[in-house]
Amino acid sequence: MAVSEAYLRYVVDQLAVFGPVAPRRMFGGAGLYRNGTMFALIADDVLYFKVDDSNRQDYETMDSEPFRPYAGKTTVMSYYEVPADIVENRDELAAWAIGAYAAALRTRRGKKR
Repeated sequence: MAVSEAYLRYVVDQLAVFGPVAPRRMFGGAGLYRNGTMFALIADDVLYFKVDDSNRQDYETMDSEPFRPYAGKTTVMSYYEVPADIVENRDELAAWAIGAYAAALRTRRGKKR
């Protein structure tokens, strides 16, 4: 589940349109945070964004797969792979990041109840 320094820098740079993003390495990968809220993760040099019922369909329409933290297991997390053509387009990536950040905030609020 490693992430290369070059890919991590690339993604953070691509997200500059979205706003300041703070990467934090964890478990061989990295979490991406905005204002202290994790909205994305990178594992094996693949970017995943947080999803909920409001944005999951966008990813499924693009045939994106959910993040599976354990090889060979069916366990999935509420993060989906961001399609490569989206990652390469800063404006599109920023739009998807806004949705992921909003999903992360909703999830956070739900856990505080």
